[in-house]
Amino acid sequence: MRALITGGGGFIGSNLARGLLAAGHEVRVLDNFSTGRRENLVEIKGDIELMEGDIQSAGQVTDAVQGIDVVFHQAALPSVPRSISDPVTSSTVNVNGTLNVLVAARDAGVTRTVFASSSSVYGANPALPKEEQMATLPMSPYAVSKLAAEGYCRAFTNVYGMETVALRYFNVFGPLQDPTSQYAAVLPNFITAALEDRQPTIFGDGEQSRDFTFIENVVSANILAATAPDASGRTFNVACGKAVKLNEVIELIAELTGKTIEANYEDARTGDIRNSLADITAASEVLGYQPLVDFREGLSRTIDHFS
Repeated sequence: MRALITGGGGFIGSNLARGLLAAGHEVRVLDNFSTGRRENLVEIKGDIELMEGDIQSAGQVTDAVQGIDVVFHQAALPSVPRSISDPVTSSTVNVNGTLNVLVAARDAGVTRTVFASSSSVYGANPALPKEEQMATLPMSPYAVSKLAAEGYCRAFTNVYGMETVALRYFNVFGPLQDPTSQYAAVLPNFITAALEDRQPTIFGDGEQSRDFTFIENVVSANILAATAPDASGRTFNVACGKAVKLNEVIELIAELTGKTIEANYEDARTGDIRNSLADITAASEVLGYQPLVDFREGLSRTIDHFS
């Protein structure tokens, strides 16, 4: 397989590049390094083709898809808070950028495009676990942008006969995640605070829950989605199917690091959902997906990485 990873310098994209290389595939990366990091690719730079470019440029995307079998579209402007402060840029990158990727893939005859969506699209829908067919009620501009991009994927399958698969990631974490960004995800924030003997901040009462998903599981889901015969035109949850409360996360980090941790509680943030739990039945049945690493093991590996 000749694979293109948009956003291949990012946390998920760079881990996916390693997974594809390990499976014997050829990898091309397209990234403008606005949020991705060059150091994520240092170890594999001799094994990949790196194209520095932006998904907002139709011409650069067109160049990147030439000779490609499967596109793994990971590039995005992440973060709910960022999208709230700047919804226009969030939409421009996540929606228009995705449209550029789909048009280029269509015109180049790419076999399949696998799109990185988000569990945030479920938003205010209180039902648990989250099932792919349930109503989506996004609560932030970021979530809206991901849902719109999903819609474009389905439309390109229906109208042009393109093969597309959308994967709704649930709270991905693991090595190469950036803990220094002001928009860093909750787990690298908690871990680095503990290792540096600082108080981690919890927005809310800590009883909110998440279906945390170790990066190795997400890499596996992407590779499976690239070739699964009955997956085109569909959307799948990628998670572990287990919810963990943030207060429980703090307790487990304390246990694994041997630290005494007292969290600092602040008001809940606008746009954040209360609880998240995935039903992964469809991914299991259609993609052959099963979580390879559970939360505790993934957290232990991540702590080791940040240590």
